[in-house]
Amino acid sequence: LVLQIVTGIILVMHYTPDTSLAFASVEHIMRNVNGGYMLRYIHANGASLFFFAVYIHIFRGLFYGSYKAPREVTWIIGMLIYLAMMATGFLGYVLPWGQMSFWGATVITGLFGAIPFVGDALQTWLLGGPAVDNATLTRFFSLHYLLPFVIAALVAVHIWAFHTTGNNNPAGVEVRRGSKEDAEKDTLPFWPYFVIKDLFALAVILVLFFAVVGFMPNFLGEPDNYIEANPLVTPAHIVPEWYFLPFYAILRAFTADVMIVQAVSWITGGIVDAKFFGVVAMFGAIIVMALVPWLDTSKVKSGKYRPMFKWWYRLLVIDFIVLMWCGSQPPEGIAPTLSLIGSAYWFGYFLVILPLLGLFEKPLPIPATIEEDFVAHYPDAAE
Repeated sequence: LVLQIVTGIILVMHYTPDTSLAFASVEHIMRNVNGGYMLRYIHANGASLFFFAVYIHIFRGLFYGSYKAPREVTWIIGMLIYLAMMATGFLGYVLPWGQMSFWGATVITGLFGAIPFVGDALQTWLLGGPAVDNATLTRFFSLHYLLPFVIAALVAVHIWAFHTTGNNNPAGVEVRRGSKEDAEKDTLPFWPYFVIKDLFALAVILVLFFAVVGFMPNFLGEPDNYIEANPLVTPAHIVPEWYFLPFYAILRAFTADVMIVQAVSWITGGIVDAKFFGVVAMFGAIIVMALVPWLDTSKVKSGKYRPMFKWWYRLLVIDFIVLMWCGSQPPEGIAPTLSLIGSAYWFGYFLVILPLLGLFEKPLPIPATIEEDFVAHYPDAAE
């Protein structure tokens, strides 16, 4: 986050938020500003690194039950950070004003137009006019500059929240706080153990990150975005950044020929069409993830002690990857079918499987303390 804010502030000094100059100003940064190409590639690939880390963090939390009491507020704040990141990432994708930037903005803002009754007015308000134009770019630039500071504030609150309740652990067992001796048996001092561990991990990640920035900076980019935006030429295949792909696949999965879409459209008298249904499904996929503290009925926190849960969780991870692939493909062949199946499993996991598992699953014996869990897994180290 710090890397993104620092590089972003420097890039802003040379960027011009005007539709006639934005693309050229980005090229100016790349070609004429000292170290400009490196700053831009660090900023662009830094967003991918940030999302990769957050996805690892989210799925780790889903497995170890980090969302369960007393950490529900911490989880909700984390999901707010994720939503703010998605908004910031989308707004930043528009700023280079390439073909994919322009048409991505057109497609995504067009989704708000699908909302019954207020959609057209809301879309016009977002765009600052009837179409993606200079007013759109200006307000997107302003919001993209502002939101990282909102994220930083949310991160500070997130850190405060988990320091208040205490951090979760793979055992899913709370630290004993009856005495200092008991607490020391369940924990390790931050220095030197966690500092060295985190510094080593950070060093490895930064080496890999700068290897990508230095040798294949456009690996995750779209070639069409090196063409200046042209409202008269639509790219053959419009795709968002990789971190939006699973939810983009869910958005596209619910077409007019899907039975549930037809049923809902008939019940609502055509008010809810396929486009609006897809928008609801896309945002709903994020909302169910935010509501998981209340959807998971199991009293056991960690997935380590839930044998049936492990299999369903593994399928969820595979499902997320499949949806990501589907979102990157044109809406033809097997991709639409897989998107629909993947979307059904995503909602089924959170709305059906998790509530039922808590009622019928028989967990493994749960250790009484973190020390007991450690001794069970590493008896030699305990000796």
